[in-house]
Amino acid sequence: MTHASPNQAMSRIVERNIKALVERQRADARAMRPQQRIAYAITEFAGSLPFVFIHAVLVLGWVGINAGWTPMKPFDPTFVILATVASVEAIFLTSFVLITQNKMQADADRRADLDLQVSLLAEHEVTRLITITRAIANRLEVRLEDEPELDELERDVAPEQVLDSLESRARA
Repeated sequence: MTHASPNQAMSRIVERNIKALVERQRADARAMRPQQRIAYAITEFAGSLPFVFIHAVLVLGWVGINAGWTPMKPFDPTFVILATVASVEAIFLTSFVLITQNKMQADADRRADLDLQVSLLAEHEVTRLITITRAIANRLEVRLEDEPELDELERDVAPEQVLDSLESRARA
């Protein structure tokens, strides 16, 4: 019978967690509404270098033609059409970016809530471990140094108290 080394066991745990996170991201992507998918795709393309290059070529061509730098006949000598097209495009791109940012913020809020839950669970587990370790030390008559921090660490943290304290200090 072979036993996994601690590194292999940790590796399996990390792999399991990565697999769970990737699957969750895929499920979230599948659950997105078509409008969100379109907004994401447009935002992703609008934030790319090809988008910048295409716009640079179009604007330079437009300006070149309408400034009379080419043999082609100007079609927008006052650049009003260019300004209108650019304004309308900016309105739509802004909307798509805001839609994408709202989704990203909702995702970040969910991750923050998960982080808080995991931290609270870890805090509770550590508190329990300190209590159990102290009980074992007492049972074995192992003298622990008198540390006030141990007494404090042994108490459960009430998240409501922490939040209330943060809010009251933020108002002060």
